[in-house]
Amino acid sequence: MRSPDFFDVERYPQITFKSTRVEGESPGHFLVHGDLTVHGVTRAVSLEAEYHGWTLDPLGDRRAGFSASTEVDREDFGLTWNMAIEAGGFVVGKKARLEFEIEAIKQS
Repeated sequence: MRSPDFFDVERYPQITFKSTRVEGESPGHFLVHGDLTVHGVTRAVSLEAEYHGWTLDPLGDRRAGFSASTEVDREDFGLTWNMAIEAGGFVVGKKARLEFEIEAIKQS
């Protein structure tokens, strides 16, 4: 997956997401809209997110936990390598599910 045929991490070492808007759906569930950059290509995406609560860590810092996910078409980001299977179809599917586990620390 790190090779030039896929993510080409030598040329594109980072995948980034920059949020532009957050919409509340129900208590603890929300949509995070923003720009996802993969393989040097930026596309607008929406993440389905969930707030899991907060806690104090051993150093007394306040931490909050979140999870988020979305599904994208990898070809929209220039990830087009594929190979036909003799019996029909292709080796790599077009859709990719992205899942994030996020821990935020409140700054003093």
